[in-house]
Amino acid sequence: MTGAFAAGQEPKPAQQQQAPPEEDEQEKPKEYSFNPLQAEREMNVGNFYFHKGDFKAAAMRFREATQWNPAAPEPYLRLAEAQEKNRSWKEARDAYEKFLALAPDDKRAPEARKKLEKLSKGKH
Repeated sequence: MTGAFAAGQEPKPAQQQQAPPEEDEQEKPKEYSFNPLQAEREMNVGNFYFHKGDFKAAAMRFREATQWNPAAPEPYLRLAEAQEKNRSWKEARDAYEKFLALAPDDKRAPEARKKLEKLSKGKH
């Protein structure tokens, strides 16, 4: 042994300047770009979970769909419905508001307004 290092553990000059460790892929924030096909896939999976009764998973998929296609009203409506089932009132309210902003003349808009009004008054 020489110095404070055991045999074979002395730092080599080339190793003293180590490159930073690569980022864990799961730690990186997900980057979204307009992708209506991916949004549709997320909607299909979300609908599957919704009908199965797994509203938390459904909400997650509907939220993903809103990220892939933020101008589409349907994912926001389905997200609002799933969040209502999850008893996540604020998230449901926000999603209904976004749906109505994107599709004020949709045939489902009157029902969405009723639900939004009910949620806004605190009457779940």
